[in-house]
Amino acid sequence: MSAHAHHHTDGHAHASGTPMYLAALSLTLLYAFVELAGGVWSHSLALASDAGHMFSDSVALALAAGAAWLARRPPGLKHSYGLARAEVIGATLNGLLMLGIIVVLVVQSVQRLLDPHPVLAGPVMVIAAIGLVINAAVAYTLSRGHSDLNVRAALIHVLGDLVSSLAAVIAGAVIYFTGWVMIDPILSLVIAVLILITTLGLLRDTLHVLMEGVPGAVDLAEIGTALAGVPGVAAVHDLHVWSIGSDRAALSAHVEIRDLHDWPRILEGSRELPHHRYAIDHVTLQPELAGPAAQATVTMWPRGQRPT
Repeated sequence: MSAHAHHHTDGHAHASGTPMYLAALSLTLLYAFVELAGGVWSHSLALASDAGHMFSDSVALALAAGAAWLARRPPGLKHSYGLARAEVIGATLNGLLMLGIIVVLVVQSVQRLLDPHPVLAGPVMVIAAIGLVINAAVAYTLSRGHSDLNVRAALIHVLGDLVSSLAAVIAGAVIYFTGWVMIDPILSLVIAVLILITTLGLLRDTLHVLMEGVPGAVDLAEIGTALAGVPGVAAVHDLHVWSIGSDRAALSAHVEIRDLHDWPRILEGSRELPHHRYAIDHVTLQPELAGPAAQATVTMWPRGQRPT
């Protein structure tokens, strides 16, 4: 005998607003052309690389907008969970795009170190300063939206560009007052390293979701112990918790009980616990009659015992 209980909420329906991405995209793409022209004119690698970042930001924001739209699609016959993971896939693609940009930035910086070029410091400072303000405005807009891996990926692109704009301002100032043009590629390399660290962290988190990893905010042993502590539950086994999307978790478990007639009462307490205590909105529980044979063949969370 088996029974299943599902507890759903519409937590996936929040999906970050597409207009937020589109507004940020328009502003970013427009100024990317301005910075690119300024970088070519002034011979500034820092400014040209900043323009490249802003173009990549535009692609990242477009991906984020598309992923947010897909994530709002309701469940169907082919995708019973809906398309919530579109946001995670979008974040992964953005992370990989950022890795490609880092490689290009490093190659260009090394080439400029080996073959320095004169830089028009004044225009660099002015154009980069305006870009800094624009990137700060876009970052502020994204940070005020719903926080998930998709938004985080887009925000990493914009923050990387923000730092790049700041570096271009600093490089322009140093060249203007000292004439030391090597600061331009050196700062570009520093930016590449900083963005690489952040991007690798993002890719680690997105791959964890795609590999059905336990959400970082969830303690699997703690949940198993809590479920085993529900009155009438003898033990819990085959406990699994995974992420459907970047901020939507699911749980399934086998619950051993002494008397199957108590299952309706036990079910009510067991399915509400993960939702209210751990914000897990999709819960599937299967009852099993507890017995010596079962205890000898499975690994469990017995009542009152915390697993190691």
